[in-house]
Amino acid sequence: MEISTRGDYRILCGPDAADLDAVHAFLTTSYWSPGIPRDVVARAIQGSLAFSLYCGDQQVGFARAITDRATYAYLADVYILESHRGRGLGHWLIGTVLALPDLQGLRRLGLATRDAHSLYADFGFQPL
Repeated sequence: MEISTRGDYRILCGPDAADLDAVHAFLTTSYWSPGIPRDVVARAIQGSLAFSLYCGDQQVGFARAITDRATYAYLADVYILESHRGRGLGHWLIGTVLALPDLQGLRRLGLATRDAHSLYADFGFQPL
C-alpha cells in the first residue's frame, strides 16, 4: 500500500512491498546485521510493520517497526542507499513511519544506532 510520495520517490507499507533481495543485500553488509540469512530477513519483515522506499522500481530505503501496536515499538533496519542520501529521504521515511496510526499513543518507542543520532534527535529520540 502506497502511503506517501515525493517526486520520483514513494513509500510503501506492508511486507509484500519489500524487495526481499534488495533489503537482504543491504542488511548483509550493514554494521548491525552482517551476514544475516535471507530467511531471517524474510521472517523479520513478515512479523513487522515494514516500510519500503522506492525510486521508480528500485528499492532505495527501508525501515521496519517491531510493535504490539498498543504500548511499545522498536525501529529497526532503517537505511537509505548511499547513492540516494543527502536528499532528506531518511527524515521523510522516519517521519512517515512515526505518523502511522498504529504507532500513535505508545508508551515507549525505541531504537539503537551507531551513526544517525542527529536524524533521530529531530524526532525526539535521546541516547539512553
